[in-house]
Amino acid sequence: MSDLFILILIIIVILGFVYRDRIRNRFFPEKQKNYTIDDRFNSDKREREKEIDTLLSKMGKNGINDLSPKDRKRLDELSKK
Repeated sequence: MSDLFILILIIIVILGFVYRDRIRNRFFPEKQKNYTIDDRFNSDKREREKEIDTLLSKMGKNGINDLSPKDRKRLDELSKK
């Protein structure tokens, strides 16, 4: 019985070693880092541009009447930045 337990333990350790990258990425995913102030600025700018694009595409052919008051307010905030 103890020999079987030791064998199973060894197999688990070997599999853990072989798949250590998958295990690490599964339980401890890497967070995206902004390495410099410029990177942070550029990523914020891209996010603002994406949000503006979605709001503008929402407007479509009928103009600003398609937007809700909340969306209009957010578009005004983003356009001032």
